[in-house]
Amino acid sequence: MNKTHQEIKVIVSDLDGTLLNSNHQITAETKAVFHQLYEKGYTIIIATGRHHIDAKAILKGMDLPLYLVTSNGARIHSPNNELLFSFDIESEIVASVFQLDIDPTITTVLFKEEVWLTSKTNKKINSFQRDLSYPPEVVDFSSLTDYRAIKLFFTHDSHEVLVALKDQILETHSDVLSHAFSLPFCLEFMDKSVDKSVAIEKIVNREGYSLDNAIAFGDGFNDERMLAAVAKGLIMGNAPDSLKNKLKHLEVIASNNDNAVATYLTQNILK
Repeated sequence: MNKTHQEIKVIVSDLDGTLLNSNHQITAETKAVFHQLYEKGYTIIIATGRHHIDAKAILKGMDLPLYLVTSNGARIHSPNNELLFSFDIESEIVASVFQLDIDPTITTVLFKEEVWLTSKTNKKINSFQRDLSYPPEVVDFSSLTDYRAIKLFFTHDSHEVLVALKDQILETHSDVLSHAFSLPFCLEFMDKSVDKSVAIEKIVNREGYSLDNAIAFGDGFNDERMLAAVAKGLIMGNAPDSLKNKLKHLEVIASNNDNAVATYLTQNILK
């Protein structure tokens, strides 16, 4: 174990495209490795763009106390399920985004505390949920009175269409909203103060550590600042080339379908 690995006390992982395979599942091998890490005293953080209800349903099978960072940092839950941090986008800000001329072929989603509101049924996005513990509700957004939300989400088969939308929204909202492409077909907006890296730093400080004691795994642009901030950031082999090129100094490991996170942790942290 090298010096950096010796100082690691905190394990951080994204979910989709990282800890989850392409069937949106955590393998038995991965579960076993994380149980070993917990038994050896490591602090475990799952950091995802998913809503906390959705993420909890996926992680239930892990049967492991862990910190949960969701909606790219808008929520933090402790290992005993206590809500430690919560930050929403103000209703007026979201309403002003909806006043823009948004391409109607784009699926628009508003993630609220107990439900996600969507402009249309989208089977591709629905397939990411193993159960509908956090159900979608198709609505006419022009009829809403309360737009307050954890996260604003857009999806389209064309990445270029979403890039154009991103530029359109940031032209008037760059001072209040941050954005990330969790996948090439998934564009997300959060309050400017929200990011996975910010949330993770809150947790490591709470545990008496610093980001120099953390290792992180991710595959999307919503992982970029997190991967760059920790002592050791690992990029998944299935991540887009544009992310790999942007973080050229970071190591690229195998893909999410190869149990790459579990393999790396076994070979470098547990050995």
